[in-house]
Amino acid sequence: MWAYVVRRLLYGFITVLGVLFLLFLLFFTVANPEDIARKAVGEKASPEVYAQWLENHGYDRPLFVNPEYPTSSLARYTDTLLASHYHDMLTFDFGRSDADDTPISARLREGALPSLLLTFPVFLGGLLFSIALSLLIALFRDTYIDRMAVVLCVAAMSIATLLYIIFGQFLIGKVLRWFPISGFSGDPAVVWRFLALPVMIGILASLGPDIRFYRTIFLEEAHRDYVRTARAKGCGEGSLMANHILRNAMLPILTRVVTTIPFLFVGSLLSENFFGIPGLGALTVEAINGNDFSTLRTMVYIGALLFIGAQILTDVTYTIADPRVRLG
Repeated sequence: MWAYVVRRLLYGFITVLGVLFLLFLLFFTVANPEDIARKAVGEKASPEVYAQWLENHGYDRPLFVNPEYPTSSLARYTDTLLASHYHDMLTFDFGRSDADDTPISARLREGALPSLLLTFPVFLGGLLFSIALSLLIALFRDTYIDRMAVVLCVAAMSIATLLYIIFGQFLIGKVLRWFPISGFSGDPAVVWRFLALPVMIGILASLGPDIRFYRTIFLEEAHRDYVRTARAKGCGEGSLMANHILRNAMLPILTRVVTTIPFLFVGSLLSENFFGIPGLGALTVEAINGNDFSTLRTMVYIGALLFIGAQILTDVTYTIADPRVRLG
C-alpha cells in the first residue's frame, strides 16, 4: 500500500506543477504586471510609483526568459516570474496581496474559521439527512413514496443554489425575521444567529442531488444476492437496510464524502458573498474581482493540494471500509 501512496503522491506533485503552470498562463494571458500595478496604486500615479510597486511585488522580471543574462547562464531562466511563481508556491511563501498589500497567510488564517463554521455544519447536516432519507425512500422502493421522492429530488436539483439563497433571505430573513439576512460576528454567543440561515439553506440545497445519488446506491445494493439471502433467513427490512445495505454501500459513500472535504476548507463562494461571511470563499471572489493574482494563485494552489490529498485518502479508506480491496 505504501508504494501505491508514494506513487500517487508523485503523480499528485506533477499535477500540482501543471495546475500552477496553467494558472500562470491563464492569468498573464488576460493581464500583465503593469495592469496589476495600475489597479493597485491608481491610474494617476507616476511611472516611478509603478516601477517601485512592481519591484516590491516581484513583477519587474520577464515572464519566462531573462535576456539580461547570457544564454549559458541558469539565471536566465531562474530569475523570471515563472520561476519565482513556482518557488513561492512550493515553499508556501504566499507573499502579500496585490490589492491591499496585506500578508496572504494572515488573511488565510482569518478566513479559515468563518469558512469552516459555515461549511462543516452544511456538510455534516446534509450527509446525515440525505443518507437517512435515502434509506427511508429505498425502504419504500417501487411505491408512490419512492416515485414522489424522485420527482422532488429532480425538481430540487433543477433549482439553482442562488435561488435558494434569495428565497431564504426573503422568507426567513426579511418576512419572518428569524435570523439576520447577512453579516458575521466572531462572538460565540451570537455567531450562530448569523450562520443559522446560510447553514439551513446549504443543507436544503444539497438534499436533492445527494438523496438521488444515495438512493441509487442503496437500490443497487438491495438487489444483491446477499440481500435476498438475508431476507430469506427472516431478516426484517429495517434491519436489512441499516445493517447490510448501508454497510456494503460505504465505498461510494466514502468517495463522495472524502472528495467533498477539500471544499470545506476553501469555503463557499456564493454563500459567503451573499451572507457577508468573511471566509476563504469571499476572499477568492475578492481576488478575482480585484485582479489579485497573488491571492488567487494561493487559493487555487491550496485547493489543488487538498483535492489531490482527498483522492489519495479516498483510496486508503477503501481498504479500511472493505478488507477485500487491495491497492496495487
